[in-house]
Amino acid sequence: MHDARRTSAETAGATAVNAAKRVILSMGGKGGVGKTSVMTALAEWFDTNQIPVTLLDLDTENKARGSLTHFFGGRVPKVNIHTPAGLDAFVDHLADGSPVILADMGAGSGQVTYDWFEQMYPDVADAGIVFTTIGVVTSDPASVESVLAWAARLQNRVSYLIVENSISDHADFTYWRESEQSRQFHEAFRPAVIAMDFRLAELETAARNHGVTLGGVASRSTDAAELRRASIVMRAQSYRRRMFAEFDRVKNLLLP
Repeated sequence: MHDARRTSAETAGATAVNAAKRVILSMGGKGGVGKTSVMTALAEWFDTNQIPVTLLDLDTENKARGSLTHFFGGRVPKVNIHTPAGLDAFVDHLADGSPVILADMGAGSGQVTYDWFEQMYPDVADAGIVFTTIGVVTSDPASVESVLAWAARLQNRVSYLIVENSISDHADFTYWRESEQSRQFHEAFRPAVIAMDFRLAELETAARNHGVTLGGVASRSTDAAELRRASIVMRAQSYRRRMFAEFDRVKNLLLP
């Protein structure tokens, strides 16, 4: 499947267009699929490549661990898009100087996002702003249904980047790859598809508890003893390197 995934990613990336700004949204559907892990890694990818990016935490229900604010602190403002004032604040961020906005949506944020697109999309599109939505799928069919529900509403107003997250050692993506609904989604929107490797729970859990990114673990810049073990550091370095390689393949969907 790796070759097929590469072809899909490169084809989708080749159709991306240059724009004044790109907004990257996580599909805030089913929780617990690894969405914030992907967004955190992507934020580090932008920083490593010295690409200015504005990080926004739209996950207003995630008060503590697991949000972008938890990992990046005061750099990440929380924006409550469930209120008119919050929606206006989001629009104001679109006008700032960064060429990329990375917005982490909360679980259950679908309807408010759909409504915003209906109201605001024509005007922001006229301003040269393009959108990429990131959907994370696992072996759980519910994660796939969540992505398909978002696509049914957003249609071709966005580009789609799908992350196959192996949350177990031998993840089964049969439903995502072979169901009729997924086949129709692939044919209609030609999403780019990349992979996220299975990660040891002892690394993921400790990093989340301490609010440390993979980069922080890989560089030994944390005081957490359990994250400074040589084996954990080397695993973090490996996970990060492979995740960055996946982002590099689809960078046309991540840059203006």
